Amino acid sequence: MSTERPEEDAGVPRRRSPLVAASVAAAVLLAGGGGAYWASTASGGGSGTGSGAGAGAGDGSPPPLNLDAHTDGDAPGVAPGEPDPNGGVTYRAEGKLPQGPRSAHVYRASGTVTAAEVARLAEALGVPGKPRAEGEVWKAGGTKDGSGPVLQVNKQAPGTWTFAKYGPHGGDNCAKPDTCPGTSHQPGGEGPAVSEKAAKEAAAPVLKALRQDDAALDARQLMGAVRVVNADPEVGGLPTYGWATGIQIGPDGEPVGGSGRLKSLTKGAEYPVISAQETLKELNKSGQGAGRTGIGGCATPVPHGDGSGAGDEDASPCEPGARPPAAPEPVTVGGAVFGLAAQYVDGRQALVPSWLFEVKPGGGAQPFTITHPAVDPDHLAKPPASPAPSESGEPPAEPRQVTSYGADGRRLTLHFWGGVCSEYAAKASEKNGTVEVEITESNPDPGRVCIMVAKELKETVTLDKPLDGRKVVDARSGETVPRV
Repeated sequence: MSTERPEEDAGVPRRRSPLVAASVAAAVLLAGGGGAYWASTASGGGSGTGSGAGAGAGDGSPPPLNLDAHTDGDAPGVAPGEPDPNGGVTYRAEGKLPQGPRSAHVYRASGTVTAAEVARLAEALGVPGKPRAEGEVWKAGGTKDGSGPVLQVNKQAPGTWTFAKYGPHGGDNCAKPDTCPGTSHQPGGEGPAVSEKAAKEAAAPVLKALRQDDAALDARQLMGAVRVVNADPEVGGLPTYGWATGIQIGPDGEPVGGSGRLKSLTKGAEYPVISAQETLKELNKSGQGAGRTGIGGCATPVPHGDGSGAGDEDASPCEPGARPPAAPEPVTVGGAVFGLAAQYVDGRQALVPSWLFEVKPGGGAQPFTITHPAVDPDHLAKPPASPAPSESGEPPAEPRQVTSYGADGRRLTLHFWGGVCSEYAAKASEKNGTVEVEITESNPDPGRVCIMVAKELKETVTLDKPLDGRKVVDARSGETVPRV
């Protein structure tokens, strides 16, 4: 049973403060309407002890929590454009931070999405027809010319879904573009965007179908004449980060698009948690080495206009006796709220007890939220030790690239993290009762400047015969890949 500190010291309000709610929503807005999870690093290991489904150490304690891609040097919860501790940023509280509870549960989505669950959401969105299974997804709606509303839901938990009321406006067979469905009208009809109140009312039936009636809503985002309602659900009485639903409302007051997760969450193991101040220290630990030069080695003096570099007062940091670069100014943390943040645990999405820090960047910039797991570090699974080089001198195998897979007959769908500017392909080799899989990467435009943000991707490969219980192994690491 959970033992909490006094209510006035818990830092666990039933509803987050407006400023923190706004800053949490702001990170979602970067994804263009909710339902997206951003990560600043690709997923690493996924093997190890589970996250709460099994026995602990035999003394009643929970099993070690295996947070994928959360080792020293990683910075989970950093949204695009926010300061990253890995880049030398230090966060400093401007006042006393809350103590929080002594323990909290992990929440996970498990199982598969049923046709009835998809039908309930389809009805709320106004999508006609019964759901139909197509490989690893459910689909509802859609017309032959591609112009009708369509809902698509992943079968496996957490049941990520996407909805579009208008397709590609008649597809490639439309002889007269001016008369194709949707081409002469903006999505949702003519006129200005609806009010925030009207948008929230229009989104209410969809949120009810998702069982997110109590979600904190933000309807300030506009996409032309379409207003987006971003909903952050409460789970176990706690605010959430990274589990948002986005519902786009057209000028006619009807949903025209959206995304989110359909599968309900279940309560997992209960873990001891640390205070906001202690968690802030753990966050800053990942930025040790502030002020160092980073990738590329030693910096050189900035040349004068003639390009000679002569006369520069400061020597290169690589020269003996040179002064090290000055450490950056600390970034202010104005407050913290205890909640649940999306993380990958053993290769699957989960909500993990975390502190949601309100960051004030200064310079007139808007406050934003950054999160860090609050689980006591003693209860986190330790990352595997780096393997020693082989006797042949070959470098050790890299961490597993494929985080999980799904199988449907001969089709194998591989899930992995990748950059937004690269192109990827999957290949499989069937031998010795196993299937060895690998993701290959190519860059079609090496000279292009690309934001360093990873996103979850998937590629499908066709086997010679159905998987039929064979083990799937990552070619890079030799590790077994978990099935979703």
